[in-house]
Amino acid sequence: THTGPKQLLPIANKPMSEYCLESLKNAGISEISIVIGGIAANKVQEYYGDGKNFGVKITYVNQDEPRGIAHAINLCKDFIKNEKFIVFLGDNIIKRDILDYAKEFEKSEYDASILLCEVDNPSQFGIADLNKDGSIKKIMEKPKEPPTNLAVTGIYFLTPKIFDVISRL
Repeated sequence: THTGPKQLLPIANKPMSEYCLESLKNAGISEISIVIGGIAANKVQEYYGDGKNFGVKITYVNQDEPRGIAHAINLCKDFIKNEKFIVFLGDNIIKRDILDYAKEFEKSEYDASILLCEVDNPSQFGIADLNKDGSIKKIMEKPKEPPTNLAVTGIYFLTPKIFDVISRL
């Protein structure tokens, strides 16, 4: 990844981020914002273009330097407007479709939902510690003594209320 964007690394003859795009499209999402920046970010834009070849409409948002996920989300505030949305990190490969999760979140009253995945080696991931009701108590990055084996997948279902939270960070 020293010579180009990690999300364009090929897996089974296509960039890993294309799997993300397909998952979003299969969930009924046709307007996608891609945050770009860093090494050869223009390659991402060259590959996906306006999204027409992939059956979606793509808007690009430039992030001058890596400042974390919250910063990247906040850059998309104008794109999001006042709708529920999904953040799907471009270096994820998942085995399951997200359509059911998207539908459930759309009809819910939740302000946020995060997909988690059981892993065998939790000390190598961001791990969620849960309350008894299933809500997230805390997320820790690569804990030495993980309280659970539930890894954060990098797929977040959010409402615009997140922008208020980000403004207070």
